[in-house]
Amino acid sequence: MTIPNPHSIPATLIPGDGIGPEITDATLQVLDALGAPFVWEWQVAGAAGVAACCDPLPQACLDSIRKTKLALKGPLETPVSGGYRSSNVRLREEFKLYANLRPARTIIPGGRFDNIDLVLVRENNEGLYMGYEHFIPIDGDPHAVGMSTGINTRQGCRRICRFAFDYAVRKGRKKVTAVHKANIMKALTGIFLETAREIYAAEYQDKFAFEEIIVDACAMKLVMNPWQFDMLVTTNLFGDILSDEIAGLVGGLGMAPGANIGEDAAIFEAVHGSAPDIAGKGIANPIALLLAAAMMLDHVGFVELGDRLRQAIDATLNIDKVRTGDLGGTANTREFTAALVKRIQAGG
Repeated sequence: MTIPNPHSIPATLIPGDGIGPEITDATLQVLDALGAPFVWEWQVAGAAGVAACCDPLPQACLDSIRKTKLALKGPLETPVSGGYRSSNVRLREEFKLYANLRPARTIIPGGRFDNIDLVLVRENNEGLYMGYEHFIPIDGDPHAVGMSTGINTRQGCRRICRFAFDYAVRKGRKKVTAVHKANIMKALTGIFLETAREIYAAEYQDKFAFEEIIVDACAMKLVMNPWQFDMLVTTNLFGDILSDEIAGLVGGLGMAPGANIGEDAAIFEAVHGSAPDIAGKGIANPIALLLAAAMMLDHVGFVELGDRLRQAIDATLNIDKVRTGDLGGTANTREFTAALVKRIQAGG
């Protein structure tokens, strides 16, 4: 039986595109069984926003998040090469969601990489990833030269380093590794590394170990010996790439939640794409969005509910052996959701 929660927390819900509505429906069923406190304002964005009101990021969606300061978001479709600019990036800019938090933990044991427990913190508003780009035409070729501008600020570097270091202290992490390319990009990532060193030395030296590593070496070591890392902090583009690599260590993007956090708002999401090839087939794995919902519960102070959700996912996968096809099982989305709800209703 669902136990009604006396607390009500308004939150924006963006189901997203492709498999988004399917995994969102699964997540809402599970949160309802859990007695989660959220009262949802439904909004659209991405391709659904274009279809509904010719805008990939409608004003109503922005107004809702501005009011609730909290959102759960499914995957949003972004056209490759042409078309509209990423709604995900625009949301991060609009609400100054400067920190991207990506935990990765082994849930199903026995894989190629076992006992993984890593956290990556990625700067979210600066660097090369922001898409400040243009073409220069030459001799009739409108795309003869493509240019991109990356900017990192001292303020932005301080903000993300302090966020990561404070998270490490709060969660009892043992080591934080700053990932950079300051040997080549001496200004753009040099300012990040310099700032990380200064803040650690001045404020956190006795709280956890600190090391630094060049991004390409980090990528190699993550697949050779990921257990040497505990927590990573890095710039925007490097974080985008490394966080997907880390997700591969724990079963893929279907197991990877993410949080975008700023001073005044937070958006929690499944970080995988909209998977249009399987949309509507009822076979999508909803775990990434479910884990994002658990992070959202933590964020609003319902840590016990977040832990119950994570424990129920563990039990459904490993005790009940109910898994979707991407995890080697035979369950469809509906069957996995029903098994998870049953686990929650049985007390875990």
